[in-house]
Amino acid sequence: MSNQQTKTPELPPDPPSTRLIAAMGSVGLLAGILIVMTFQITQPYIKRNKAELLERAIFEVVPEAASKKVFTLDSEGNVIPLEGEDEKAFKIYACYREDGSLAGVALEASGQGFQDVVRILYGYSPEKQAIIGMKVLESTETPGLGDKIEKDPVFISNFDSLVVTLNEDQSRLVHEIVMVKHGQKSQPWEISAITGATISSRAITNMLRESTQKNIPMVMKNLPKLKEAD
Repeated sequence: MSNQQTKTPELPPDPPSTRLIAAMGSVGLLAGILIVMTFQITQPYIKRNKAELLERAIFEVVPEAASKKVFTLDSEGNVIPLEGEDEKAFKIYACYREDGSLAGVALEASGQGFQDVVRILYGYSPEKQAIIGMKVLESTETPGLGDKIEKDPVFISNFDSLVVTLNEDQSRLVHEIVMVKHGQKSQPWEISAITGATISSRAITNMLRESTQKNIPMVMKNLPKLKEAD
């Protein structure tokens, strides 16, 4: 019986590296084009939805508001009407009742939450010297825990009348906003935390404390101008 050697089948030669690089580059280019096109198509809708959400939120956080006027700050810290659209400008939403009197102002604030940056809008009443409403604009907090800052009625009730009083010369807060454990709130400037969502509760507290410290003295300084509905 004769021995026969089994020949190993020849494999096709490897494609040139230049061809692989060109193919990968073509796929990457196509993916990039699709991403840019998707962004350009969806961006106007996203922008419009955010604007509609903000508009509704303004009238939620200042419940008596019937109309609004948007202000910003000049280089000297004085309020001036905001002309046109400027996404980067600091905005003060002055809200007016049906009779033209100032019902309050709405201000945005943001800060680091448990997972990502949280953006909120809150309403402030100069008459009551208190926050009179708060609305979460953007959040990716943990469903069932961190997202209670948007849904928990007890937590949201903290902002029905959260005292923000200034000293005699209206330069700083008499009492900073602070967070306390759930059920231990004893002062009108305290926020009662959500059980199991302390980090998210603290994030809201920190945002409001920093924003009110900086912005409420500015609001009171410019109150005569903000009261002008026309």
